[in-house]
Amino acid sequence: MSNNACLAILLDGPMQSWGFTSRFTRRTTALHPTKSGVVGLLAAALGIDKHGADEASRIGRLAALECTTIMLPKQRGEREMPMLRLSDYHTIGGGYDDAEWMKKPRAASGAKLDTVLSERHYLLDARFGVLLEGEPEWLEDIADHLRNPTWGLWLGRKCCIPATPVLVGVGSDRTAAWNQLLRAAGLEEGRLLTEFDHVIEGEAAEGLDAEWLNDTPVAFGAPLGERHAPRRIRQVRRK
Repeated sequence: MSNNACLAILLDGPMQSWGFTSRFTRRTTALHPTKSGVVGLLAAALGIDKHGADEASRIGRLAALECTTIMLPKQRGEREMPMLRLSDYHTIGGGYDDAEWMKKPRAASGAKLDTVLSERHYLLDARFGVLLEGEPEWLEDIADHLRNPTWGLWLGRKCCIPATPVLVGVGSDRTAAWNQLLRAAGLEEGRLLTEFDHVIEGEAAEGLDAEWLNDTPVAFGAPLGERHAPRRIRQVRRK
């Protein structure tokens, strides 16, 4: 019998963005929180320095937590609000090279660059629950840091501020944590997970509809191609 407890967190905000294939000027978002994004949020709460000598081991311990993400719809009266996706045309720099208030961006080499154009995608009116299973003492320590985080907590990007406290609580098991999450979201306790779109990983994700997602963090301070490892997931649609 497993002695694992379960940590429940709530990701609710006006905007969220969970990149997993974002490179250079096109910054897309997945339609659910990535493992990298969730672990990054926990790492910020714990104050894990991406340039620290122990970063990889500490990130690895967080990434080992079994993760389930659940889409929790928002209600407006009797109507369920749809999750929307926003595409933002974004510019950096340009303008006046000699003005203190509008400097042109520079490359790492120091060379001045022209205006940088990028496209960034966000989720609007999105709300997700996350269940993380692991050792009780470890989850309680993470919960303490979520109550008083070392650094700021963002929903994928720094412009995506949580609208509610991220921490829900630690349950003695998955069922207890799930009911805590339902209460925090204003939903009826006892509802089944199968009533909601959700993403599972690990052994439970085996099947013909499983897929691989390169979103398991290895070390955020590693070279670009070495920061993530693949994860087997399955997206389960609500019944």
